[in-house]
Amino acid sequence: MTAPFRRALITGASSGLGRALALWFARQGVVVYAAARRAEQLASLKAEAPEHIIPMVLDVSDADAAHDAVRALDESCGGLDLVIANAGIGDQMSAEKIEWSRVRKVLDVNVMGATATLCGALPGMVARKRGHLVGISSLAASVSLPQTAAYNSSKSFLTAWLESLRLDVEQHGVAVTVIHPGFVKSELTAKNTFQMPFLLETDDAAQRVGRAITRQTRFFAFPWPMAFVVWLAGALPRPILRFFARRTL
Repeated sequence: MTAPFRRALITGASSGLGRALALWFARQGVVVYAAARRAEQLASLKAEAPEHIIPMVLDVSDADAAHDAVRALDESCGGLDLVIANAGIGDQMSAEKIEWSRVRKVLDVNVMGATATLCGALPGMVARKRGHLVGISSLAASVSLPQTAAYNSSKSFLTAWLESLRLDVEQHGVAVTVIHPGFVKSELTAKNTFQMPFLLETDDAAQRVGRAITRQTRFFAFPWPMAFVVWLAGALPRPILRFFARRTL
């Protein structure tokens, strides 16, 4: 499968799914602007595909700066064909240990950072009448679980925002894809203290996501057994769902 893109921007590319996606698209011949905070990890990534990876040090938690940087890149590089807002963080917090600073950090990255990244590229795509915006949400966007309120709600926002945005931009030739992964091996999931059913290898997940994006799939949830469980949970009456949710962690 050949990816129909010339230039792509992927945030959170220093590790995990973002890194694997950068390599997957680079191997399809796409010039990938790999964005993340950690320059050393980006240099290591570039060494694996030096002709197609261009490191870009970017901290999406500063949403205004991230927006301006993406806008400037789109204008200077000849136009981005694909932007994947992948950068994200999570933080388990019980009610006894909840701290606003930690909640805000999750929202700054997963909500403000992601939307700022995509908004930075959108005007150019609309003007050119082509482009593809992708948000890496989560199956967690569809369920309520204890100790994950900030993360789950941040992913719910991203999904709803992209689904609504699609209604505005498709008429201008801009595609929108929402990705709902289950558990994927990464620095983020390595911190989880609970069981992670159907845990996927990073390269496997990247290949699935890359193919879905290339097909311009509007919504992609995987792996299907976990996606089915989440769908089923969403169909349960709320009292029953709360009963089981309190026993997950």
